[in-house]
Amino acid sequence: MSLRITQRCRVVIDNDWAGDPDGLVALAHHLLSPANRVDAVTSSHLSPVFGPPEGTAERGARFAQQLVDLIDGPRPAVAAGCDVLLDGGGTGSAAADLIVAEARRDDPLPLLLVCAGPLTNVAQALRQAPEIASRLTLVWVGGALASDAFEYNRETDAGAAREVLARTDLAVTQFPLETYRRCEYSVAELEHDLGGAGRVGAWLWQRYVELPIPYFVEQGETWPLGDTPPLLLTSLSVASSTWTETASGPGGAPRRVFTDVDVRLLVADMLAKLRRHERQAARA
Repeated sequence: MSLRITQRCRVVIDNDWAGDPDGLVALAHHLLSPANRVDAVTSSHLSPVFGPPEGTAERGARFAQQLVDLIDGPRPAVAAGCDVLLDGGGTGSAAADLIVAEARRDDPLPLLLVCAGPLTNVAQALRQAPEIASRLTLVWVGGALASDAFEYNRETDAGAAREVLARTDLAVTQFPLETYRRCEYSVAELEHDLGGAGRVGAWLWQRYVELPIPYFVEQGETWPLGDTPPLLLTSLSVASSTWTETASGPGGAPRRVFTDVDVRLLVADMLAKLRRHERQAARA
């Protein structure tokens, strides 16, 4: 018997699921968290530095669908975005259409659009339907506090990031590079903790094992779970984290930037939910 948890938001989750598997770890965490309702999952493309981006959004959507099926819980719609940059000739996508449809849908729960990849799909959705900016809050893992820092999610589609963040009518909560890097985890811990947390955990660990790491990447003994911090907003608590808040402009929507996150809470909750899911599945 467990406590009754109150749902407090609905989420659309956008990520480059074919890339760093920490995105899939965060998706599993969201799907296993009763306080948020996952209504849609959208997939974005990878940076060309990892090879031709063609097909990467669709491949990511397949990974996301496999995970949804494996967990066998919430059944969000899954859609792929396009494989080109915002201004690279794309004419919209199923992912952008799904974001727009969810933002336009009336629901008593507030909508959080959680993006932990390039902002291509988000920018396309806002171009298609500018009015949805006031109907959601963008929660973005990306950007950096240091002006000269390279940050992958922003640089993968810098034009999309500039366009989205220029919208003063869009409320944004940001977890920048300096903050999400605090979620460092050792590879040995990942293998032991994640790989040993039931069938879902083992599937997630396998994504790390099978990830085609480019020859130019020197893999060390740590791997950040950088896409997990939005769970503090969607399902857990920000009471033990810190942030700054400003307005996007005179009379504009709020902009919140997290400067520290409770990594212990994030990791402990994730592992506990994976193990609970395994126990419940064994009894079914």
